[in-house]
Amino acid sequence: MVPRMKKWLLRVAILIGIVAVIWLLKVTVLAPEPVPVRLAAVERGTVEETVTNSRAGTVTARKRAKLSPEIGGQVAEIPHREGETVEAGAVVLRLDDRAQRAQLDLAGSELQAARAEQERACLTAERTDRELQRVQRLADERIVSTDLLDSVESARMTAAAACRTAQANSARAQAAVGVARTALSKTVLRTPFAGIVAEVSIEVGEWTTPSPPALPVPPVVDVLDPESIYVSAPMDEVDSGRIRAGNTARVTIDSHPDTTFAGQVARVAPYVLDIEEQNRTVEIEVQIERAGAQILPGTSADVEVILSVREDVLRVPTSALIEGSSVMILDGEHLAERPVETGLRNWDFTEITSGLDEGERIVVSLDREDVAAGALAVDEDAAGEG
Repeated sequence: MVPRMKKWLLRVAILIGIVAVIWLLKVTVLAPEPVPVRLAAVERGTVEETVTNSRAGTVTARKRAKLSPEIGGQVAEIPHREGETVEAGAVVLRLDDRAQRAQLDLAGSELQAARAEQERACLTAERTDRELQRVQRLADERIVSTDLLDSVESARMTAAAACRTAQANSARAQAAVGVARTALSKTVLRTPFAGIVAEVSIEVGEWTTPSPPALPVPPVVDVLDPESIYVSAPMDEVDSGRIRAGNTARVTIDSHPDTTFAGQVARVAPYVLDIEEQNRTVEIEVQIERAGAQILPGTSADVEVILSVREDVLRVPTSALIEGSSVMILDGEHLAERPVETGLRNWDFTEITSGLDEGERIVVSLDREDVAAGALAVDEDAAGEG
């Protein structure tokens, strides 16, 4: 009996030894390596609710004039070239005006002749009027005959009509001078506002032709006001009800990748564009502050409209949220998922209204493999220091 008991106890001891060895291997040699995770402290700060344009916006000049002469002719002078600054009313193009000046001189000469004829005719009318008054007195005294009185009165009426005709001719000659001056003025192209000459598409000696009705001709001079630039940006139709004129905005422009420009929504279109049915948008206009930067119209731009702002609130990186309603924390040596309630959010930060305290550390490296609730983990910063 005793040998059998000893044999049984030996077997139990061997089994316990094997289990102990397996456990020791599991916690040492075969133990899984802890997952290194990056942690970030829950902090207080500002959280903004924002929306961005669904497609690239475009920098546009509110004051931009594409100019062409009203009449055809040969270019005689281009006083300002591309890139030059011009004042309002500055001459940017002159056509050969010899024919128009000759017409103006001719109209001026005809006006002088008409005025001289008016003076002569009206002086004659005044003299016949005095003659009629004298003959009328003599006729009242029966010194002259009635026939003579009628003859003088008829002459007075004829002279008065001649005076009126001369006055009308003079007025017509004056109008002809105005027409000639207008024709002369059309040989000069002026800027409607102060700005910069953006483009000149014609040269001295070339001919320009006015556009026929309903058939536009490319302009010869393009002038824009760089102080009137704004961004026209398409916003998704789902955001159209939340955007208002006066909302603060931030603008980034491809030509200035390291600069963010402050702006303000100046206008929200009263309709939705449905040219592309799968991507309906509403256009907004954002006035931007250039801050001395040269921004060219036509440049693409991105707009971020700030809908609301909350300051001094608990916030975490938005990328640290799990399905928008929980975060991962390092509880001792293992990861644990904790539910949270959120408020405002954007691409960078999300407001935490409950579930976390200031200073708590959460996992922000959710993109790493094996980061899951219950996994053995270690703070990579602490591991690096160790």
